[in-house]
Amino acid sequence: MKFSTAVARIVTAVVLIAGAGFATAQQAYPAKPIRFIVPYPPGGATTPLARIVGQKLTESWGQTVIVDNRGGGNTIVGSEALVKSPPDGYSILLVSNTHVINPLLYPHLPYDAVKDFAPVATLTGTELILAVNPQVPANNLQEFIALAKSKPGQLNYASSGSGGAIHLAAELLNIMAGIKMTHIPYKGGGAIMSDLIGGQVQLAFNLPINLVPHIKSGRLKAIAITGAVRLPALPQVPTFTEAGLSGFEVKAWYGVLAPAGTPNGIIDKLSAEIAKILAMPDINEKLVSQGMGPVISTPEQFAALMKAEAAKYARIIKAANIKLEN
Repeated sequence: MKFSTAVARIVTAVVLIAGAGFATAQQAYPAKPIRFIVPYPPGGATTPLARIVGQKLTESWGQTVIVDNRGGGNTIVGSEALVKSPPDGYSILLVSNTHVINPLLYPHLPYDAVKDFAPVATLTGTELILAVNPQVPANNLQEFIALAKSKPGQLNYASSGSGGAIHLAAELLNIMAGIKMTHIPYKGGGAIMSDLIGGQVQLAFNLPINLVPHIKSGRLKAIAITGAVRLPALPQVPTFTEAGLSGFEVKAWYGVLAPAGTPNGIIDKLSAEIAKILAMPDINEKLVSQGMGPVISTPEQFAALMKAEAAKYARIIKAANIKLEN
């Protein structure tokens, strides 16, 4: 009995010491640089967004936040890199709609998109603009739909990859408008803009940050914008609802995930700091100038958003009969 009691006391002491050390580690966080994985190539909207948030975290905490671009595999490469990282808060991942879409299309992902990740916070949300090459003989949504119906399969639309929100926005338009457009997937946003302006493809859904300068210069025409209100940078461009297609709702969003198992104290500290950053007037101004709006949430609210988005895109994928393989 004495031996058993002694062993029990030792085990209890070890647990208490370990727990104390664990709590101390959370309180000291961050004590070294943080890696902010961006699962896209440099360019587009994601890298600047990560740098904006990362710079503010660096200023607040005195620890460098390193933006690490890990593009490839429709964000799968970067996501897997996070899953393989220690769950200690020193590796985080920037994600978009694609994170919840991939499991619906790829049957053999090297991770579980829900169980292997811990939601931290949302960052921004942005509407999408339907833009066409100036040579397309349509100046509004109804003219565009009529043109597409008269040329089934002859209008080509570009996307930044199969299965992304931009791809599925066009497929939703196919379904709701009763038209058939042909998908041309690209590997990056720069090539899309070049070919859209050059006329190699006729149309594309894309983020305002990528399209607004070309629309204002006349190199592209804007047909309509998703969302409930018009974009301040393009007040002349109607929403899809105003243009006669009520219920067309697709929005790009970005958020932050950590590896599953990251301590709640660290998740909460990251989430709270990101909320403070998004509420800063200068950050708000930067995001709005890029056609984005800050979206502040708790980890629980972000988890609910991802669940709802997955259900929405599952319906689109089923209706459009979209199938991909790893």
